[in-house]
Amino acid sequence: MGTNGESVGAPEQAAGAANEAGTANEAGAADEAGTANEAGAAAEAGEPADWPQSAGDATAESGKASGAASTAAPDEDVDAGSGSGQESGGKAERDDEVARLEHEGEVAADFLERLLDIADLDGDIDVDVEGDRASVAIVDSDEGRVPRRLVGPDGRVLEALQELTRLAVQASTGDRSRLMLDIAGHRAGRRAELVEVAQTAIEHVRASGEAEELEPMSAFERKVVHDEVLAAGLVSESEGTEPNRYVVVLPAGQAD
Repeated sequence: MGTNGESVGAPEQAAGAANEAGTANEAGAADEAGTANEAGAAAEAGEPADWPQSAGDATAESGKASGAASTAAPDEDVDAGSGSGQESGGKAERDDEVARLEHEGEVAADFLERLLDIADLDGDIDVDVEGDRASVAIVDSDEGRVPRRLVGPDGRVLEALQELTRLAVQASTGDRSRLMLDIAGHRAGRRAELVEVAQTAIEHVRASGEAEELEPMSAFERKVVHDEVLAAGLVSESEGTEPNRYVVVLPAGQAD
């Protein structure tokens, strides 16, 4: 797609259209990018509204989020009387969920391919299922690189395109989508950076015994930090309002 390179003005039009579609609801779109509970929608997997939470609470919350998609681990003990049926039913439910998410990814890929063709932009589409959501990525192709302007400053164009893609999927399937869109590896690279930021904050909090505030982040970014903090045995919570909402890392037992 886009083998003739970028047409004059087309990338700006595509990015502008995506931004226009997402701007009116930009704060909600950003939270959809990382949260199922915080935005009050089934959106972005992400950041529970009741942060901080303990490891036990996180486990329970994870179970709620995954819903019917959750299954017993292969080596988990089951009741002798009904275990076989439960395992069979759980596997069938998971298979159905994966098939649904794969279809969601295919719908998103078709939409994004048309968008790239209209704008005469290069890029291939990768589709996968990660956990309980579809994962779609626009990556560099043999014909050329994906224009980095589709990511935009601080990923804002990417967030708008993700929201636009979710709406396209919802229009096709009738179900709200929580898919994650990445462009040119932006989210993957940002995730690695955020893990380092979280680990540094964790070390500071452990050494000082005092809370530490981080820079404002999108819902996706806050979710990455929350997960790292929880894994380290500390607690974290989000404060502020969009677009300046941020994470506070606290010593264990000092949450509000």
